Amino acid sequence: MPVSAVVAADLADLTRLFAGYLRFYQVPRDEADIAAFLEQRLQRGDSQLFIARDEQGAAQGFVQLYPFQSSLALEPAWLLSDLYVDENARRSGIGEALMNAARAFAEAAGACGLQLETAKTNLAGQSLYERLGYVRDEQFFTYWLSLRG
Repeated sequence: MPVSAVVAADLADLTRLFAGYLRFYQVPRDEADIAAFLEQRLQRGDSQLFIARDEQGAAQGFVQLYPFQSSLALEPAWLLSDLYVDENARRSGIGEALMNAARAFAEAAGACGLQLETAKTNLAGQSLYERLGYVRDEQFFTYWLSLRG
């Protein structure tokens, strides 16, 4: 399955996949809002998106990365913010291919590492991440402060 960097022509397919991603995390949003968010990412270039397609060209999944600076390592790193594979395409290697594309991109960019977080209930994702060499952090907790209502 081909994995490639997202371009503007991928926006409709990416929006559909991103809507599925948000439903998975039980935060459904209007597709127009999703498309505007993704279009903004592409225009600003503030994230890196990859899309996986099957041999017929149907979009099967995506991964999104954001750059950050690792203060502890004093080097650049990437946050693997979003990974999603369409329900009908799971268990076919697409998630692994997207994760490998993210890793290759980060390595080529000179990053010291990739960071991600996932729901405690996402056991399939955790299994994939650990199989690919990601190590669960036992030293730090993640906190969130909502600045909206």
